[in-house]
Amino acid sequence: MSRPMTRIVIIYALLLAGGAFALEWLQYQYFAKAYSVEIYIILIALGFAALGIWVGHRLTTQKPRGPFERNMAALQSLGISGRELEVLEALAGGQSNKEIARTLAISPNTVKTHVAKLYAKLQVNGRVRAIEEARSLHLIP
Repeated sequence: MSRPMTRIVIIYALLLAGGAFALEWLQYQYFAKAYSVEIYIILIALGFAALGIWVGHRLTTQKPRGPFERNMAALQSLGISGRELEVLEALAGGQSNKEIARTLAISPNTVKTHVAKLYAKLQVNGRVRAIEEARSLHLIP
């Protein structure tokens, strides 16, 4: 294209863009006047939703931890045997006494004995408390 032709195309393009902007601005002005309360309510709702998502994300995200390191000193001081530790890990996995017995190839009565000893050593009186205490002492992941 020649230089004068390029100049004319640019002028027409700018005029067309200005006209489109003016039409959109007029439409927005009408829309803003006709639905002003609804627009403000939606903007406030979106703001609070974004704030809630941000706060929830900040409060619930956990920093990545390093690899699990078992607290061997606590294991020794509590006197928890290797088999009792296996039973404790199976408890934390949500297995029942029968499932633990099948997994470890021992009798259900032996599992009950190990569980009772774990309760006494951890000074708790239930499965959930035993798992919580074991996790707080870093005995199980």
